[in-house]
Amino acid sequence: MDLKNHPFNQVLDDYLQFASLEKGLRDNSLDAYRRDVERYVRFLVDVRNLKDLPSIDVHHIEAYLEELSAMELASTTIARNISSIRNFHKFLVNEDILTSNPAEIIDLPKRSRTLPDVLNTTEVFAMLDAFDDPDDPASVRNKAMLEVMYAAGLRVSELVTLNLDQLYFEIGFIRVIGKGNKERLIPVGEPAIDITNKYISEVRPGFIKNRNATKNMVFLNQRGTPISRMSMWNIVQEAAKRAKITKKVYPHILRHSFATHLLEGGADLRAVQEMLGHVSILTTEIYTHVDRSLLHQMHKQYHPRA
Repeated sequence: MDLKNHPFNQVLDDYLQFASLEKGLRDNSLDAYRRDVERYVRFLVDVRNLKDLPSIDVHHIEAYLEELSAMELASTTIARNISSIRNFHKFLVNEDILTSNPAEIIDLPKRSRTLPDVLNTTEVFAMLDAFDDPDDPASVRNKAMLEVMYAAGLRVSELVTLNLDQLYFEIGFIRVIGKGNKERLIPVGEPAIDITNKYISEVRPGFIKNRNATKNMVFLNQRGTPISRMSMWNIVQEAAKRAKITKKVYPHILRHSFATHLLEGGADLRAVQEMLGHVSILTTEIYTHVDRSLLHQMHKQYHPRA
C-alpha cells in the first residue's frame, strides 16, 4: 500500500511535524519514528482492513506487536516501536481524533531513561536578551514569547494558543489549558509580565488586520493571525544563534530548563509537577536526575579528592 494518497497520510504528516517541533527530535530519530508509525499504519490498513483511526483498539496493537516479535527484531527495536505507537496515539487523542488511547495499557520494556537536554541560566538569559530592540515590533513580540515560555515552562502548543483571557497578570499568574484540556495556574515573574504587557499595549494592536482572525490569541504574526508552531521554532533557533549557543536548541528545551532550574534552586518536586502539568510525579522525577548529574559534575570539578 502506498500511503501517499491515503487519508491516514495527512494525520501521519501532522504527527511527524509535531514530533519534530514539540519534541525536538533529530533527523535520524524522526526517520525512525516515521518508519515505525508508517509500518504500523500499513499493518492496520493492509492486514486488519481498518477504514478509520477511531476503530483502532488494543487488540489491533497486540496483533501488530505479535507481527514484530515474529520478525525476530531486537528488543530495543520493539521497545522503540511501542514507544512510537504510544506517542502517536497520544497525539491522536490530543488532536481529538481519538477519544482514548488504547496503547496506554501496552507495557513498555524497561529501558534507561534519557536525560533531557537543558540550558544553564547564562545560556537562557542570553536567549531571552537576544531580541533587544524595543522599537522593533517583531523583536518585542519574540522576547515576550521567550520570556513567557521560560517563566511558565510552557509547551509550544500551550504558548501559541494562549488567549488574552488566560492572563491574570494583576495577581501574577497565567491560566494554561494543557494536555487533555486540563487547566493549571502558573506563576509568572515580572520580566515576563512587563514585556508581555508592552507587547499587548504597543505591538499587538498594529498586528491586527481582522479581529475575527485573531481568535483573541495573545501572540500574533504580522499578518494578524495566531503565531504557528513552526514560527516559534524559527524564533527559538534565531535566539540561540544570536546568543551564540552551540548546543542543539529547540523550543522544548526551555521547558526542560525551567524545571531543572527550579529544582536546582530548591523547589518542591510536587510544586514543579503542578506547574508542568504532569499527571504522574514519575514524569517530573526525570529532572531530579538532571539535577543530580549536575551536582556530580560540580563535585568532580571542585572536590580535591574527586
